Amino acid sequence: MACEYLKRAVKTAQSDALDVHGTVKTILDEIEAGGDAKALEYAAKFDKYDGNIILTQSEIDAACALVPQKLKDDIDFAHDNVRRFAQAQKATVCDMEYEVVPGLIAGQKAIPVQAAGCYVPGGRYSHIASAIMTVTTAKVAGCGHIIATSPPRPGVGVPPAIVYAAHKCGADTIMALGGVQGVAAMTFGLFGLPKANILVGPGNQFVAEAKRILFGRVGIDMIAGPTDSLILADGSADPHIVATDLVSQAEHGYNSPVWLVTDDRALALDVMARVPALIADLPALNRDNAAAAWRDFAEVILCGTREEMAQVSDDYAPEHLTVQAQDLPWWRDRLSCYGSLFLGEETTVSYGDKAAGTNHVLPTSGAASYTGGLSVHKYMKIVTWQQSTREGSKRVAEATARISRLEGMEGHARAADVRLAKYFPDEKFDLMSGE
Repeated sequence: MACEYLKRAVKTAQSDALDVHGTVKTILDEIEAGGDAKALEYAAKFDKYDGNIILTQSEIDAACALVPQKLKDDIDFAHDNVRRFAQAQKATVCDMEYEVVPGLIAGQKAIPVQAAGCYVPGGRYSHIASAIMTVTTAKVAGCGHIIATSPPRPGVGVPPAIVYAAHKCGADTIMALGGVQGVAAMTFGLFGLPKANILVGPGNQFVAEAKRILFGRVGIDMIAGPTDSLILADGSADPHIVATDLVSQAEHGYNSPVWLVTDDRALALDVMARVPALIADLPALNRDNAAAAWRDFAEVILCGTREEMAQVSDDYAPEHLTVQAQDLPWWRDRLSCYGSLFLGEETTVSYGDKAAGTNHVLPTSGAASYTGGLSVHKYMKIVTWQQSTREGSKRVAEATARISRLEGMEGHARAADVRLAKYFPDEKFDLMSGE
């Protein structure tokens, strides 16, 4: 059967996006030209903050002292999970060498970038978990200098829990600077900091646009849009848990899509009936976000078979993908396009967002069709090297010379010719392209 939309979105993230490019480009240009002073101007304008931009050790200690011990324990637990998972990921990429032909050895080397800039949102919500996810992975990767920046609050500064998390996870510098000015400061090396080689972390549309504009002169984790989540559920799923999980992700923002894909009409209708009451029970800000996201961006899709469900999911390539259905191994093996996969009722996207160990900085807006999320590998350059004996270079030099001449690149060919002439002066070689 053809898939049936029981609820279809009336908006998309693209249609609802504001045109922020010009504004962001102007701010970046002015800060690059004006340096620290211009960044401070924008901090006063947008952050309403006039305290230290670079937190001193005494300020960090004072902020950490304000964090309740129970919250510290939870942050420590989440940090330990993320750290150990990142260490296991790092172990999957190692230096290696391989003898391509006798005497010619090629290899790879994994080198961490020198400076990483981690943006930690602090607008609607204080994203403690983002500090854990971004700083911890950079630390495990071995980055030489890790900068964490987060929007300060007027009269308060960076929320103490964010300061504690960034410090605990290994940030070398903590900045009280938000938005485009925070991204610019890390990129341009303001306030005496090293220039970041890579920018990571979620942020609003202005932060995302700044990263898009700067990409190329600096690396980025990804160009992120509004967070999105999809649940695959069959008739065995608990409709209350499915509805709760959908609402939990809709609270991210007014334009955060959530999708339910199922082959059970009764389940779909039950979930749709439960969602409004669950949204109404949220605190005011969360309620407004979730209500708008459900009204304008949510979809409920009824399919005929689990294969159709899987194909719909792959077509959407969601940031977060949850499976609450029977035969989990089948789904794990079949699904191929997602940022992070949550198998079974016993786990949830919220676990991954906060404390389970996998990273929550993930591809959005369908980007999971071609890329994964933030990991320890994003901070590492996989570079190659080669070394050869004279005999080992012989056959390679011949092939290089002929291929180069066929391409019309005579200079390349001669770089091979001179080596053959020097190493094997008594031998004759046919070094023409053969045309």
